[in-house]
Amino acid sequence: MELTILHLYPDCMSLYGEYANVAVLRRHLEAMGVSVAVETALFEDAPDFEHADFIYMGAGTERTQKAALNALLPHKEALKAAVDRGAVVLFTGNAMELLGASITDANGRVWPCLGFADFTTGEHERRYPSDVVAEAELWEGDVVGFMNKCSSTRGVKTPLFRVEVGYQGNTSDPDLSLDDGDDGEGYVSGNVFATHLTGPVLVKNPDFTDFLIRRIFDAKGWEQPDKLPVLPHEREAYAVTLKELAD
Repeated sequence: MELTILHLYPDCMSLYGEYANVAVLRRHLEAMGVSVAVETALFEDAPDFEHADFIYMGAGTERTQKAALNALLPHKEALKAAVDRGAVVLFTGNAMELLGASITDANGRVWPCLGFADFTTGEHERRYPSDVVAEAELWEGDVVGFMNKCSSTRGVKTPLFRVEVGYQGNTSDPDLSLDDGDDGEGYVSGNVFATHLTGPVLVKNPDFTDFLIRRIFDAKGWEQPDKLPVLPHEREAYAVTLKELAD
């Protein structure tokens, strides 16, 4: 079994150590006997979406996010073609916002985005850092993570998570309680997954990793294993983090 991971712009879109998401996914797959090749695309490259089975982009600053958008826009049809043939996509942090219709920056400039969905993002001067506990929509259990963003994303019809602790994921307005606003976080459509959670999301959430692995196996037409590998201490670390954030 062979599989290719394409990591988009790891030099500029890995602000909180998002490279670890690729590393942990690779370790899990290799523990299952999968031969994994990790390819990278920098801003000056034409990404090889044709041969990619899993496509990942992490978070960046507001400036590098726009640079990533400009680099990716000429290749959006190739990315969509990869999704249409079954490639699994994960964008984390503010990379999620590139999948929508547009971003309006803090100066009022509108940046047309990739158009996978019609949600829109507005940036503002106020930054909202928050630990988060959220309920997964596609598997049983909670998700733990961290957000640090200065934007609100509205119009997401199919969120990936439901926030239980922390600011609202997509709208991220600390002046509203979860009862007053939209508790939806992230975005999902088919095999395209996105979340504003930043950093090593898959390291912190082994169930998320397992879910993506099973989606990858489905997309490749491989037989699903009865059990998935468990790396040392990952379940214990998740349980400790969940207890600390939920209490």
